[in-house]
Amino acid sequence: MSTDIPDFRQLVRVFARIGCLSFGGPAGQIALMHGEIVEKHKWVDEEQYLHALNFCHLLPGPEAQQLATWIGWRLHGLKGGLAAGLLFVIPGALIMLALSSLYALAANLDWFAALFLGIKAAVLAIVVQALIRIGGRALNTRFKQALAVAAFLALFLFNLPFPLVLLGAGAMGMIVAAYRPDWLALKSGSGTDASPRPSFAVMSRTVLLWLAIWAVPMVLVLVILGQDHVLWDVGVFFSQLAIVTFGGAYAVLAYIAQEAMQTYGWLHAGEMADGLGLAETTPGPLILVTQRVGFLAAFRSPEPFSPIVAGIFGAALTTWVTFAPCFLWIFTFAPWIERLQHATRLKGGLAALTAAVVGVIANLSVWFALHVLFARATIAVVGPMQLNLPDWATFDWRAGVLSVLAAVILFALKWSIFRMLAVLAVAGLALGSL
Repeated sequence: MSTDIPDFRQLVRVFARIGCLSFGGPAGQIALMHGEIVEKHKWVDEEQYLHALNFCHLLPGPEAQQLATWIGWRLHGLKGGLAAGLLFVIPGALIMLALSSLYALAANLDWFAALFLGIKAAVLAIVVQALIRIGGRALNTRFKQALAVAAFLALFLFNLPFPLVLLGAGAMGMIVAAYRPDWLALKSGSGTDASPRPSFAVMSRTVLLWLAIWAVPMVLVLVILGQDHVLWDVGVFFSQLAIVTFGGAYAVLAYIAQEAMQTYGWLHAGEMADGLGLAETTPGPLILVTQRVGFLAAFRSPEPFSPIVAGIFGAALTTWVTFAPCFLWIFTFAPWIERLQHATRLKGGLAALTAAVVGVIANLSVWFALHVLFARATIAVVGPMQLNLPDWATFDWRAGVLSVLAAVILFALKWSIFRMLAVLAVAGLALGSL
């Protein structure tokens, strides 16, 4: 397929439209870009697009946003990558900021709580759907199935740290790929590539530049507010998270909620489900749910600012430290894309990590179910295990009815997520009056 190179203004127009229409999570966003970039405009051919997509799966962070950045870089270098990557995020980030502000100001109103009762039930169905969809695609060998089960048990029963579980799975996959690639369903290959080796000097300068850009707001927070301010904690936490966010937003939500609730006290139970419901109704990466966590953290500890100003700073800081690393990964490693296609061990690590993510999302499903259907959960310690058990006396029958309705709409009627969220919001308002 022959490809055309657009002028920069045309690139900006197309990605501005993609950024405003990128609903439906990474699968829908990747399909939207394929239709626009490969099929309609023919700026990138099919093979290049798929290679780039596989490359983005190797990286932490939202793969659809990174793919958009790579397309812009491929067509217009640094300025193209910045334009495409930023336009993919900014519309959704602005909408999420507006919705977060409304949520914070109206969260104590009865009608608002009833509205989000329905949205939480919808989110539970959405997460279960993601579990089934990703599991069906990723668990195609017995070894991968065992990894998924092990990851679930490590998180749900033994409360092991989320980054340790993912990094351990990735390391195991790299080892297995060297000796038993069939366990991971890897295709045999030479492991070599004749394409030109990218410049290490250019790569080093790129890394240093983007590390500095990543650090700029944290330096300002440190100098102006100090390490005791909530914005410092927000920046550090989400900077660390940006390095281990393999598997997308669904894989890290339970970890974020656990840390935000138990370690930092930023959120109340169930608010992470509210945030994912907001993210599902806005364009852009689902990982924008983190922006809302940063907003609420600063909104609730605003000194020396007003709550709204502090919330805006928290949202902006979270967005910066979440997405600046995405540009670092793309601009550093994009020149290596052809060589990485032959890195068998790296692909083995990714395959194992993807299998573990299925177990992580299963843990998220259980976590959401406990917090959506029950007002309280208890922790039972049995030797090295910590079991999260529901308090059956606090079962919310309204949440149960709404969850069944969400499952019927999503799995039986196969309605779109946006349409289901609208119906469940209205149903939540109706049941909330009872």
